[in-house]
Amino acid sequence: MAVISWVCSLPRTFDTLSKLATLSAFFTFVSVLLAAIFAGIEDRPKGYNTGGPKGTLVGEPKVLVVAASGTAFIDGMNAFLNISYTFIGQITLPSFIAEMKEPKDFPKALWAVTVAEIILFSLVGAVIYNYTGTQYNTAPAFGSLGNELYLKVSFSFMIPTLIFLGVLYASVSARFIFFRIFEGTRHKGNHTVVGWASWAGILAITWVVAFIVAEVIPFFSDLLSLMSSLFDSFFGFIFWGTAYMRMRKADYGPGWITKRGIRGIAGFSFNVFIILIGLYMLTAGTYVSLAPSFANGLLSVIKATVQSIINSYKANAFGTAFTCKSNAL
Repeated sequence: MAVISWVCSLPRTFDTLSKLATLSAFFTFVSVLLAAIFAGIEDRPKGYNTGGPKGTLVGEPKVLVVAASGTAFIDGMNAFLNISYTFIGQITLPSFIAEMKEPKDFPKALWAVTVAEIILFSLVGAVIYNYTGTQYNTAPAFGSLGNELYLKVSFSFMIPTLIFLGVLYASVSARFIFFRIFEGTRHKGNHTVVGWASWAGILAITWVVAFIVAEVIPFFSDLLSLMSSLFDSFFGFIFWGTAYMRMRKADYGPGWITKRGIRGIAGFSFNVFIILIGLYMLTAGTYVSLAPSFANGLLSVIKATVQSIINSYKANAFGTAFTCKSNAL
């Protein structure tokens, strides 16, 4: 998978990736639509009334509007981070805008995509949750399907999307590094041996790191939570709140907060709130518990994701790091 993704990442512009994106969107729509349909027509969700490792898979599916009483902070934070990861892809926006023929049209495209994804994922998530309930719902949701054929058919359509998403994020990440290294040189925009060799090398390192991270954390839900807390906190919240303030200061100069009256104050306050959400995700979302003997008893930092990963290892529900044991759905 990593080799295939590395090859697909080699194009240095989004012209080729945009065609892959169209196919990816189509396959995603088919996949989640099938998952919702299969969840509705099958008799029981996977693990129905079996008890499970923790004895929680019992009874009829429970559909709750709010979290169940007694839900641990780690479980609640993990759920929030998983949902956040689905809707946060803003770090790719500057790269898209830079290569558009008409950059001014980007807001219209952004509105269309955002509205479509909110409607699609909200409806599909609600339908699947309705039939699987709190105790049988899994991440990804395909794992909740009790019929093995239904699971394989619906998930198979998601494979092209998984490859494309990896390719997209690898390409965007590599562009930041590549442009920083070759800014102001002919290697940045021309076909040179040095340019292409460097681009391929940066992508290779990116995919090696991704492979290592994926092997060390063989738990899908926890991996999403870790990526969300470490990266989406900044690129989805802190970055854009800071960018808003810098752009408004550049447009209106000193005192920009009060120059625009209530609009300026409201905009400033809202973006401060966005930055605080990002900081909360970064701290409370990343569990780092320092041992008492470490740092001479300095205050331990209590955060959620790493502890969840530790708990998952203790549960021994999946294989260990770099193992060949299957952890498939």
